[in-house]
Amino acid sequence: MEARQVDGLPDGKGWQYEPKWDGFRCLARRDGDEVELRGRSGKSLSRYFPEMVAALAGVKHRRFVLDGELVIPVAKSLSFEALQMRLHPAASRIRRLAEETPSLLIAFDLLEDEKGRDLQAEPLSGRRAALERFFATLGAAEAFRLSPKTTRLADARRWLSRAGGGALDGVMAKRLDESYKAGERAMLKIKNLRSADCVVGGFRYATARKEGRKEVGSLLLGLYNEAGLLDHVGFTSALGSLDRKALTAKLEKLKGGGFTGDAPGGPSRWSTERTTQWVPLKPKLVVEVQYDHVTGRRFRHGTGFLRWRPDKAPRDCSFDQLVQEDRPSRVMRLLKSA
Repeated sequence: MEARQVDGLPDGKGWQYEPKWDGFRCLARRDGDEVELRGRSGKSLSRYFPEMVAALAGVKHRRFVLDGELVIPVAKSLSFEALQMRLHPAASRIRRLAEETPSLLIAFDLLEDEKGRDLQAEPLSGRRAALERFFATLGAAEAFRLSPKTTRLADARRWLSRAGGGALDGVMAKRLDESYKAGERAMLKIKNLRSADCVVGGFRYATARKEGRKEVGSLLLGLYNEAGLLDHVGFTSALGSLDRKALTAKLEKLKGGGFTGDAPGGPSRWSTERTTQWVPLKPKLVVEVQYDHVTGRRFRHGTGFLRWRPDKAPRDCSFDQLVQEDRPSRVMRLLKSA
């Protein structure tokens, strides 16, 4: 079941709110001796998380399907970067990381119970009750957590106020009387959108057209770190109604310089030839962008262009304006509160 993003938390009776965790969405299925972890794309995640496969195989129930989020705790917080490191072709590296940074499964739905009953037609209220009963039988299972939930709007607002800086990616809202609608956007996703002033440290051209001159496709964004170096923190390609032809001409006059700290990455097994090609710019332009999440001092997703800031000095664009990662103690306390 998927979610559609909305601007605010829905109010009124009949809603259940849950934290939106910053991890890999996952269906965990066990059928006898067979265990499978399947990602939102439909591809198997089993080979990347062997310790979770082993944990699920060790549960006394031999049949069940859980819907949840795979996360990795690092230093008492959750690290999306550690999750990304698992997507590696070398089995030896995956085994080492599985031992050094074992994953957790934060479950928020039960689609098939331990008796093999399909619960998808049941309302969320019934599925949640079954999920809590299922978890009560697991005892002190270190690899699993029951995701907190609430029907109180005040609790959901508090969670949302802390989202976007680390473990929490927002808040989910679900109807208590609705069945599980696989493949449909039947849940609501609410994120805490913020803005930041960033230096334009470079740009990429859009995919070349058959005719005509190349135009800017995205702006590469930078912030000055504590050492006074300009680090690459993300990009914006949502340039809206800007005159791209005029903007391209303006940018091409500022070629040179670029990022003096962390720069856009070079070729890797995930990148294409086009994504590694970018044009460095002198740090003259400042843009205000809207973002939803910061991970590892970078914007997790592409940002939205808001406006140019000619009144802002590039050197004033530093990391201290970003929402910092959630306090580790808060993250683990929230997981223990279910």
